[in-house]
Amino acid sequence: MLYKEDWEEAKERLKAWWKGEVLDRVVIQVYAARRGIPHTTNWDGWVLMRNRDNPEFAIAEFEKFCRETYFGGEAFPQLWINFGPGFMATYIGAEPRFAPDTVWFETPKDWHELKELKFDPANKWWKLTRECTELSSEAGRDKWITGTTDLGGPLDIAASLRGTQQLLFDLVEAPENVKSLSRRITELWYDYYQELYKITRKNGMEGTGAWMGIWSPERWYPFQCDFSAMISPDMFKEFVVADLQQQCRYLEHSIYHWDGPGQLSHLELLLDIPELNGIQWVPGAGQPGTESPKWFPLYRRIQEKGKLLVLQGVPADKIEGLLKEISAKGLLITTWVQTEDEAKDLLEKAKKWTKN
Repeated sequence: MLYKEDWEEAKERLKAWWKGEVLDRVVIQVYAARRGIPHTTNWDGWVLMRNRDNPEFAIAEFEKFCRETYFGGEAFPQLWINFGPGFMATYIGAEPRFAPDTVWFETPKDWHELKELKFDPANKWWKLTRECTELSSEAGRDKWITGTTDLGGPLDIAASLRGTQQLLFDLVEAPENVKSLSRRITELWYDYYQELYKITRKNGMEGTGAWMGIWSPERWYPFQCDFSAMISPDMFKEFVVADLQQQCRYLEHSIYHWDGPGQLSHLELLLDIPELNGIQWVPGAGQPGTESPKWFPLYRRIQEKGKLLVLQGVPADKIEGLLKEISAKGLLITTWVQTEDEAKDLLEKAKKWTKN
């Protein structure tokens, strides 16, 4: 890979990680400025969305970012097709409202409008997603991974189509309608995912990527249900678990995006899904970071159950302490440092810190 000289080595570590194995060190993705190259781009994850009428410009900006960035360890260049979280809602009736660094999708509809949801190849937002996936995977051949767009979770998509507050009422007043809608969204989710996968495969891309920035040699996706922060474990079991388990069965690899204190009560239900490979913990706004000892009991519980653990945004100077408390087996850490030399030094030190 042009912008990842040690890609073959990184792939082997990631393949082992998906199996819960450790090679010579814990899996670390570390990003830094590349030595000797001036920084000229202001790339962030929203450049493509802001330039959706000129995706070629966004792709060129991303390539500048690749030239200027050192992707250390298991970090790799990935152009994620980002038009906002749960963009699949726009393929089946929601209208997006774009802001400079986010997108909203709520377009409340009556139940009768949601009875005949279909895959519509002519939908403008689906066509945009296809076009950008095609352009990126063509331009990025042997240069970068093209990450699958954020399709979203079934109940989050349902919230975009019914309205979040209304969907909360629906769980009590029309539970069978909610389940039927969620099942139909899940069925369509498979179709959209597979169509995007076919594009990247056709253009020679090995494996898959997604918004979480992890590569798999097979099909993978980070599943989520942000809506679940507002519901009880009993409702999570009734309205989320079945579709989530089916999605995990559909793909070869899966990680659950466990986001914020509102979802803490669902942990055991997640851990009891055999097909779910792992969990990414995001503490949420106003909470201590992923490196905080506050979360160590949760990490140990996840690892006790044999699940992979994804911790992103761990400060580089906290990694050694973290590895004294939890196992490197099945652990993936993402971090940033200032320079390429610092990144390489961190990776060498990580070999000494790694224990199983």
